[in-house]
Amino acid sequence: MIVWRTLAVLAVTLLLPLAAAAAPSGKIVIAQGVDPTTLDVMNQQETPASNLGVNLFDTLVERDASLKIVPALAAELPKLVAPTVWEVKLRKGVKFHNGEAFDAESAKFSLERLLKQPRGSSPFRPLDRVEIVDASTVRIHTKKPWPTLVNALTFNQASMYPPKAYKDKDTAYVSKNPIGTGPYRFVRWSKDEEIVLEAFAGHWRGAPKIKTVVFKPIPDDAVRVAALQNGEIDIAVNIPPHLGSIIDKHPKLFLSTAPSIRTIQLMFYTHEFDTKNKLVGPYQGPTADKRVRQAITYALDVDEIVKGVLDGKAMRVATMLTSLHFGFDPALKPIKQDVARAKKLLAEAGYPNGLDIVLNTPQGRYVRDKEVAEAAGGQLTKAGIRTTVRAHEFVAYLNNYVYVHKAGPVWLIGWGTPTVDAETVYVPLFRSGSILANYYNPEFDRMADEAQTIMDEKKRLEQYRRINKLWIEDAAAAPLYQQLDLYGVGKRLAWKARSDERLKAFDMSLKEGK
Repeated sequence: MIVWRTLAVLAVTLLLPLAAAAAPSGKIVIAQGVDPTTLDVMNQQETPASNLGVNLFDTLVERDASLKIVPALAAELPKLVAPTVWEVKLRKGVKFHNGEAFDAESAKFSLERLLKQPRGSSPFRPLDRVEIVDASTVRIHTKKPWPTLVNALTFNQASMYPPKAYKDKDTAYVSKNPIGTGPYRFVRWSKDEEIVLEAFAGHWRGAPKIKTVVFKPIPDDAVRVAALQNGEIDIAVNIPPHLGSIIDKHPKLFLSTAPSIRTIQLMFYTHEFDTKNKLVGPYQGPTADKRVRQAITYALDVDEIVKGVLDGKAMRVATMLTSLHFGFDPALKPIKQDVARAKKLLAEAGYPNGLDIVLNTPQGRYVRDKEVAEAAGGQLTKAGIRTTVRAHEFVAYLNNYVYVHKAGPVWLIGWGTPTVDAETVYVPLFRSGSILANYYNPEFDRMADEAQTIMDEKKRLEQYRRINKLWIEDAAAAPLYQQLDLYGVGKRLAWKARSDERLKAFDMSLKEGK
């Protein structure tokens, strides 16, 4: 009897710390610059939505803090079992927030639903169908050999959805009622005010440490920093370098920094596409001429923009690929400003007296985005490319301009994808038929399509280096710089910035007594 009583007491004692650790507590507030356009994460290509998505949903595989790909809802990494077939073993015992079981049917439903989403499907063009082998095994069939499938499955667009809850439901319904297997469940969304999430105790990794997570959109840099100083928020994204010292010197705050995988660039319209992303014909504007695009590139003094607008806190790039990306070529160097050459190119293109253009930009989405656009516009104007800068609230920018091919002739965008691969830069933004593409070059399309099927890594790298050179020669875009991410963080929170910009609350914790 004494032995059994002792064992019972010991068992209870051992369980107490686990129970305490499993009980989420406290609340944090995260300020992004903008609200997401949607919470249907399959139907978007934007970080603000994906940062909600990584808390609400899980993917089959994901990247850890070091950007290494690791299993998530897959029990192990997918295996290539035939040239166009990948087998995925699924994690057992996982539940969605509504109690629905995650299984092979969920994986099939989710990936095949993704293919129907106009705003999220372009990176998954090679995907064909999903075959159910048994309740915990699926086989993903691709149209052609696809070397980056495992990479692509880390995309937030490849999140797993509950088939029973979402059968026959449209994107508007999903956006208002997000149901995932993620560490947090959806509570409410007051547009342009806040999105509230609450810890999901039934998460397959165990309950997160923090009970309530609130995302707030605060577009103005100074207001974000002031809210941080006042203790109204715990994390502020995209801290401008000139305000970083304020946070650094504050007794209750610290700066967390990471070299981003995001680059900032000016994009050009070379061709017209309709709202279904179908090619209409050449763009009826000056950027249809390669010489004008080249002139814009040579008119820019990006080093001065980095120094004057960003306090030197950014790195020049020759393409949209950082040194972290597969496909990066260290032999390529950024173009230096050459105003005389820019004016000569304009004259050759039929604009000896210069020309007038509009540069569209978001405001509050990227670090000093409006100010960067204004600085670029000033430099272009001095070179004879008289530029009107039009700044837009980010959701309106995407919905009313970018996603419907009305942002031309020149528009600013930041781009950083968790795959860290040239494919997911060139295909979504430049391969014709993609929602973000306003560029058409048949040779580029051919080379990009071919690259997507090359399984040999060395040959694939060689192909992307050829694509890099074509992209530069054709002035497909004007790459500016690689962003350095600065976050303002309250000292009561334990958290470190990631290079992929993901804000995973599961990895955060509140310090004792804070």
